[in-house]
Amino acid sequence: MQRLKQITTDGSHTLYHPQFNATYHSVYGAVQESRHVFLEAGLLYYLEQHPTTTQLHILETGWGTGLNTLLTLLETEKQLPEIHYDAVEPFPLKEEEWTGLNYCTVLQCAGREPVFRRMHEAVWNKPAPLSPRFMLQKHHTTIQEFWFSLPYHLVYFDAFAPAVQPELWTVEIFKTLCQQMIPGAVLVTYCSKGEVRRNMEAAGFMIQKIPGPPHKREMIRAVKR
Repeated sequence: MQRLKQITTDGSHTLYHPQFNATYHSVYGAVQESRHVFLEAGLLYYLEQHPTTTQLHILETGWGTGLNTLLTLLETEKQLPEIHYDAVEPFPLKEEEWTGLNYCTVLQCAGREPVFRRMHEAVWNKPAPLSPRFMLQKHHTTIQEFWFSLPYHLVYFDAFAPAVQPELWTVEIFKTLCQQMIPGAVLVTYCSKGEVRRNMEAAGFMIQKIPGPPHKREMIRAVKR
């Protein structure tokens, strides 16, 4: 099974997954979507609410192309807190699938291409320093089997949509995540379905419906009570 590169409307790549009949990022702009949902509504929002934060623990569910990690790393270089970034991914990309992804070109940071390569070449299940203040650890597992070792400040919930992977959008999954987050921690996701919101509320989150990325009216920011 070969996941296929596609160009989205902002010029950046996404990948199409034939098994799930789904893309990894929005076809209306992969970089735009990730920046809006995970950086602006997640990382930067959390830091605005907690300006004295010196260390940030981030969990990403659905690491995929590594785009969210790259965007977070670029922000880290602007003197943001030290970051430990756990990424859970049960279906890692093959080298021929991630090679040539054009995120560094679109983001006008071609000099960071070696770092993007190191992200993908990093050994699974072992810490990999990407910069003096950024530690990535990729976990080749499912979120159901993931062994939580840190209390998290921020969760990027970037799984395939509920219609594709309904088992990842349940009360049980969100309750597990909520239990592993500090009070006031933030979970962000592109999805805003009513059932997802209700499941998050049942798990212990306060829900904020906020404007979504291009061509999506709403998204969810959930805060642990």
